[in-house]
Amino acid sequence: MGHYKHIFFDLDRTIWDFDRNSGKTLKELYCKYHLDRSIDDPEDFVQVYHEINGQLWGLYRKGEMTKDILRTKRFRMSLARFGITDDDLAEKIGDEYLDISPTKTLLVPHAREILAYLQTGYRLHIITNGFLTTQQIKLKNCRLEQYFQSLTTSEVVGHNKPRPEIFHQALSSVNARKKESLMIGDDLEVDVRGARKFGIDQVFLNRDRVIHHEPVTFEIDTLLALKDIL
Repeated sequence: MGHYKHIFFDLDRTIWDFDRNSGKTLKELYCKYHLDRSIDDPEDFVQVYHEINGQLWGLYRKGEMTKDILRTKRFRMSLARFGITDDDLAEKIGDEYLDISPTKTLLVPHAREILAYLQTGYRLHIITNGFLTTQQIKLKNCRLEQYFQSLTTSEVVGHNKPRPEIFHQALSSVNARKKESLMIGDDLEVDVRGARKFGIDQVFLNRDRVIHHEPVTFEIDTLLALKDIL
């Protein structure tokens, strides 16, 4: 599509494989802190954490929870699900998770290939609800910094996707016009609906082929399919 000049990507689950990287980190912490004494299967720990983390992130996106409370509460609640009521342990695991997880380097399939392909013809950017320092570590460790000209985070802007303010800041910071911009993300509510309401075209990365009724400009199930669009 010749009229696009600026491509805005979500980071987690769109480029950086959050689920696999987080899962690896959680299993390492499960072993380090001998959680097998209370939790038989590390996969159960991973599943419960991701469930609770998703719920709390939903509150954070709505402005109903602060960053600090989110970071401390998610492990306290996860451990409590298995009968572990140790706030000090939850804090230790939470701190180490924040240190270790962003250093993991697993990417969504074909991410690097498609970024290299797009870089030759477009200006690439990131809009993320993640925390600034955390996202910077991910980009550095995955050697992705070279591909992106800007990084806009909700933490710095003060508004989370799908709020229009974060899209406005991302575009205005690089002098991008709406008709020249395209948002690519894996979350229908946050990325797709947010971008559509702001007035820019969207690509829904639907890797799980979820059935939905959300109007989208483009829909793909693999990043490689961007070559058919751009």
